[in-house]
Amino acid sequence: MRAHLVQLDITWEQPKPNFRRVEELLGTTDIQPEDLILLPEMFATGFSLRTDITADMHGETLGFLQRLARQHGCFVQGGRTIREAGAEKASNLMTVTNPAGEVVCEYAKIHPFSFGLEPEHFVGGERVEAWTWRAESIDCAVCPAVCYDLRFPELFRIGASRGAEVFALGACWPAARQTTWRALTIARALENQACVLAVNRAGSDPHLHYAGGTIAVGPKGEVLGELDDTEGVLSIELDICALRSWREHFPALKDLRLREIR
Repeated sequence: MRAHLVQLDITWEQPKPNFRRVEELLGTTDIQPEDLILLPEMFATGFSLRTDITADMHGETLGFLQRLARQHGCFVQGGRTIREAGAEKASNLMTVTNPAGEVVCEYAKIHPFSFGLEPEHFVGGERVEAWTWRAESIDCAVCPAVCYDLRFPELFRIGASRGAEVFALGACWPAARQTTWRALTIARALENQACVLAVNRAGSDPHLHYAGGTIAVGPKGEVLGELDDTEGVLSIELDICALRSWREHFPALKDLRLREIR
C-alpha cells in the first residue's frame, strides 16, 4: 500500500492556483491505482478564518478531490471547509474520495485551535471517523485527523480501539512549533502501534510561516520518511502485514481499559 503526501506552499485564499500546484507536484509522482493521496488542511485556501469567501459553498474543492481520484484511480483525502446556509460558523473537514470519485468519509475537526481564534469561526466536530482503504487485496482502516487534533491523544486512542491501523492527518502547522509537530506524530504512532501519515504545508501566509516537515511514521515509532521545508511529495510504502504482526507479537492495545478507568 502506497501513500503520497503532498506538501505545497498554499496560495492565500485562491483555490485555482492551489489546484494547479497540486497537479504539478503529482505530475512527477509515480501514482498507481488504489494508492492514497493526502493533501493538507484547507489546501485550497490556506488557514483563513474568512469563511464567507473560503468555504466550499459551491463544491469547487470537493469537485477537485473527486476529479483527482478518478484521474489516478486512487483514494484522495484533502482538507476543505463548509458553511451551511444560514449558519454562523463553518466546519473544518477532511474529505475522502474513493477511486470512483465517491465521498467515503467526511471528518469534522474535533478540536478547533483556540490559540488561533478558530472556535470563533468554526464549530468543532463530535465524531471520530474511519474509512476503509482497499489496496493490494488488503482492507485497512484509516482514521482522519486535522492539525491541532494531533495534541489530543484521546482521538487517536479511540480510533485505534475501533481498529484503525493508519492515521492520516492534514495540517497547517506553523514553524514556531515544529519540534512539537515531529514529537507528537511519533508519539501517536508509538502509543497506538499504528502508521501516522502527517502532511503539512510549506511557505508562508499573511500571518505565519510554515516549515513543512511532512512525515510518515511506522508502528514502532520509526520514521519512514520526511520532507524538509520546501514543496514536494513524500511517497511511502506501508507494510500493513508487518504492522499487524507487530500488534500480534506485542499486544499492548489489548490491555486498553478505556471503559474501566475514571
